[in-house]
Amino acid sequence: MASKTIRVTMFKIPSKENQQKLLSLYKTLSQTAKKDGKPYILSLEAGPAHDDVRSQGYTLIAKSEFRTLEDMKFYDAECEAHQTLKAGVKTLGSEGIMTVYFNPEVSAAAGV
Repeated sequence: MASKTIRVTMFKIPSKENQQKLLSLYKTLSQTAKKDGKPYILSLEAGPAHDDVRSQGYTLIAKSEFRTLEDMKFYDAECEAHQTLKAGVKTLGSEGIMTVYFNPEVSAAAGV
C-alpha cells in the first residue's frame, strides 16, 4: 500500500487581518471538503508562522494529509471546497504561495 501524501502550502500574506480570513477559509474547507459525499482529507492543520528570519516572508502555513496521491490531485483540481478557498486567497493580498507535497520515507512520533 502506498504511503499517505502530505501537502504543505505556505503563504506570504502581510496583513494579520487577511491571515485570519485565510484561517477562516481553511476552517470552512475542513468542514466541507468531500469526495464522493464523504470527508477525504486525513488531517488539516493551519496557522501563522513564527516571526523568524528562516520563514523568508511566509506568514501562514497549511499542512494537509491525504490517503493517496490521487486524493491530493482531486483536492487540487476538483474539490469544490478547495476551489472556494483558492478564490478567496486571491482577494487577500498574497505576495507569494509555495506548495510542496511528498510521500514520507521517514516517520517518527513521540509516545504521546
